[in-house]
Order: sequence, then structure tokens, then C-alpha cells
Amino acid sequence: MGTRRQARIAAFQALYAWEESHPELDELLRFGWMEGKPDDKTLIFASMIVGGTVENLESVDEYIRRHLKNWSFERLTRVDLAILRTSAYALVYQKDIPYSVTIDEAVEIAKKYGSPESFRFVNGVLDGIRKATLS
Repeated sequence: MGTRRQARIAAFQALYAWEESHPELDELLRFGWMEGKPDDKTLIFASMIVGGTVENLESVDEYIRRHLKNWSFERLTRVDLAILRTSAYALVYQKDIPYSVTIDEAVEIAKKYGSPESFRFVNGVLDGIRKATLS
């Protein structure tokens, strides 16, 4: 598994934990719950995603809300919400990363950690955000 994939998984897991118990950001960015010691590149990229997402949470959540079809924000599972937040942040704020990479990575993470239908749902929401940010 590549460094960036590991970082995206760590970021998704951190945001899941943040939603669950709202620890302080500096505590969250220590990634103390991770097994083994990830390399510095993984930690730096994961920290950038987590920090940027939390810092821009209101905007990120608004993008997600606008692109939910027949679904309320409050009904999102914590897993789907964490995946959507990290990926929506990337689509809106990390313009140097190709949107196809962001969406593909989110779909793969949703397949592994979400419900059987999560990956389709995540793909649809993120594609809507992608279209909105390109226009």
C-alpha cells in the first residue's frame, strides 16, 4: 500500500475518532492510536488532510450537504462522513491532486471500511462536488 493511501486511511480514521469524541486537534495529529510507526511522509500528508478538514469543516460540510440526494446529513454514518469529509476537503482545497485520484481513493476506502453500498454513495456525492468545483 502506498504512502498516500496509508495517509488517507489514517486521516479518515482520525476524523472518525474526532467525530466520536472531539479530542483536541494536536492530540488527534499525534496519531497515537496507529499500530506501528508510520513514516514521516505518511504522517505529514495525513496531518495536512486532517488539519485542513477540521479548519475548513463548515465549508466542507456545506459541500457535502449540497450534494446529498434524498439523504440528510444527520443520517450519514460516521464512516461515510469521515470519508466524505477528507475527500471533499481534497476536492475543494487540494487542487494539485487530480480529482480522479481523490475519488478513486475514497471509493477504495469506502469498500474496505464502509457498508456494502458505501462506495456507490461516496462516489455519487464526491462526483457532485467535483462537478460543482469545476464549474
